[in-house]
Amino acid sequence: MGELESLHTNSYDEAWALPTEKAAMIALRTQQIIAEETGVADVVDPLGGSYYVEWLTRRLEEGAYEYFDKIEKMGGVLQAIKSGYLQREIAETAYQTQRKIEEGDSVIVGVNAYKIREKKPIDILRIDERAQQLQITRVKKLRENRDNQKVAEALDLLKQAFRDDTKNVMYPIINAVKARATLGEIMNVGREVYGGWSEPYLL
Repeated sequence: MGELESLHTNSYDEAWALPTEKAAMIALRTQQIIAEETGVADVVDPLGGSYYVEWLTRRLEEGAYEYFDKIEKMGGVLQAIKSGYLQREIAETAYQTQRKIEEGDSVIVGVNAYKIREKKPIDILRIDERAQQLQITRVKKLRENRDNQKVAEALDLLKQAFRDDTKNVMYPIINAVKARATLGEIMNVGREVYGGWSEPYLL
């Protein structure tokens, strides 16, 4: 709540699949209860002036600037990604977080504390496999009925833009979309010019 600008409540089943309607409704009602019943939305900063919140905010800010300084010294974000630094930091944080949860140092209600044995597993959303076939059929129909010469010209212009560092590629991408090029076709042009991304080996 400290200087919060937006709030998103994940559905309880998002770790397994797309949210079911029931799970999404519970998440929505959680947000609505906070907004309508607690009064926190009536003021700009509900916890403004709280020493603890200000201390946490300061720690967050200082930690962020430490990362900014490290990344800047490495040569920027792109170089930090290429060297594997960002990936290592994310992996290490995930490992330490999971270790604390499994060892009980960090309490997650319902996961490693206050657990209730449930007879029925979570009813997750299952997408009918026919939906995949339907999308494949729709793409095939699109390719048959569109002006493929126009698509080829738009993708060629996009390729030229990708190869020119001075060009803004957003306009050729929009032009390709208007010509009815598919996302896969647009991405393939990018792969042809830039190649595919491979994660650096994390030591």
